[in-house]
Amino acid sequence: MTTAAATVTDLLLHLRDDDDHGILFEDTRIPWSEHVALCTDTAAALASLLDPAAPPHVGVLLDNVPEFSLLLGASAIGGTVLVGLNTTRRGAALAGDVARADCQIVVTDSDKARLLEGLDLGATRVVLVDSPHWRDLLAAHRDSATPDVAAGPDDLFMLIFTSGTSGDPKAVRVTHRMVAGPGAMLADRFGLSSDDTAYASMPMFHSGAVMACWAVALAAGANFALRRKFSASGFIPDVRRFGATYAHYVGKPLAYVLATPEQADDADNTLKILYGNEGAPSAIDEFSRRFDVRVVDGFGSTEGGVLISRTPGTPRGALGMLPAGIAALDPDTGQPCPTAEFDASGHIVNADVATGELVNTAGTGSFAGYYKNPHADAERVRDGQYWSGDLGYVDADGYVYFAGRSSGWMRVDGENLGTAPIENVLARHPRIVEVAAYAVPDPQVGDRVAVAVVAADGFDIDEFAEFVSQAPDLGPKQVPSFVRVTTDLPKTATYKVLGRSLSAQRWNSADPTWFRAAGATSFVPVTSDLAAKLDAELDR
Repeated sequence: MTTAAATVTDLLLHLRDDDDHGILFEDTRIPWSEHVALCTDTAAALASLLDPAAPPHVGVLLDNVPEFSLLLGASAIGGTVLVGLNTTRRGAALAGDVARADCQIVVTDSDKARLLEGLDLGATRVVLVDSPHWRDLLAAHRDSATPDVAAGPDDLFMLIFTSGTSGDPKAVRVTHRMVAGPGAMLADRFGLSSDDTAYASMPMFHSGAVMACWAVALAAGANFALRRKFSASGFIPDVRRFGATYAHYVGKPLAYVLATPEQADDADNTLKILYGNEGAPSAIDEFSRRFDVRVVDGFGSTEGGVLISRTPGTPRGALGMLPAGIAALDPDTGQPCPTAEFDASGHIVNADVATGELVNTAGTGSFAGYYKNPHADAERVRDGQYWSGDLGYVDADGYVYFAGRSSGWMRVDGENLGTAPIENVLARHPRIVEVAAYAVPDPQVGDRVAVAVVAADGFDIDEFAEFVSQAPDLGPKQVPSFVRVTTDLPKTATYKVLGRSLSAQRWNSADPTWFRAAGATSFVPVTSDLAAKLDAELDR
């Protein structure tokens, strides 16, 4: 039976007497009763470290380990605000996230603490969960009482970073309602109960793993199984090992698992529901067939302003039926776009006029704003309506199709990336005069990073590859897959680079272009044969 709750605190405390279910991690089982008690102790320990005159923000820089759930629970019980710090961020970019979120403390472990070495974190205190100091701190607050002041549905629970049009990411204000609501809704929608086990391999510093997996387990009273980092080869073995019946994904993991060798017993697993977003239609169909599981793909963002569900009967490639109160509007006029028209082969023929920005015309949904960023709030909310920044078009039957993003960012392997941070790093290269980062489509799902550069004489692609690999503030997902060397970047009359023009040409141009395959460290020239192969992969 699922638990309806207005706050994460309600969900968590409902499990404080449950000795039969809990956290499953590697070879460890932690009953909910023990976990909730330790959450209370942790809340008291954190309170002893925090300055009550400053925002009670606690940064968490961890993989998917039980301590992450522990710190989420401590926030729910103690009223602190957990700041999810992206473990793929590097250097000054990571330090900037800590500063922008006003983190008084960063909780990490010995492994991730290396990412903080040499960074200027100001007065922020770093605490290691695998240190004697942490163990002593918890021991000093053992058997702490639950605070009398209860959280409200609109109280701040987390700050989760998402990328925008500028060089700095924005911290989304995530309230208790934004976590407890989806948790209870999904548990009820899929009929999950204490008989189930929810499996999380997506990073918990992202909203999906928290809202669509951790909170689901709490609401259902189910087990919550964790893996430090996603593994394609380990996914199905983990499902069997933990007896997982529900799992969550974002983006490419479906394709990664499908890339493992098919086995005769693939369908012999406990998984019933796989829920996520941005799965490629072909991957959804094949995953469902191969592993005998119901795959449900939705559409939404951390901000929660526009949510779309794919229901039975949704055409291939569509996000789902356009909900009431959501429309594709012309960003210049604010008027609804014409209905999309298709040719006999299914390709849209009026994309230029049918494509608009997806807007919540009824209000702002669950969007609670960005932390200390009124300019970003104003970009999203105009005349009381939430403008998502996502582009789409709607067919005659009311189904909506995703058409890209209106701002200068891209979606790579399930993560939003801004173009400006990539450009800022590459602009430091001594041979690069001008650089523009842009998205090109990934044949599986989402985007790949491409850059066009105007380079001085002596530019060498191998030396560039070495520069990229050594850049301390360039995350692994920000490394370009394509490098195009040109004499001039296309610009508007006001000298803004036309990223959409570069994206439209993809890897097909007369300029010298190089390609770096996934997992490779070097680039190869894009010949006519390679370009044709890339086009064919995309067509499929």
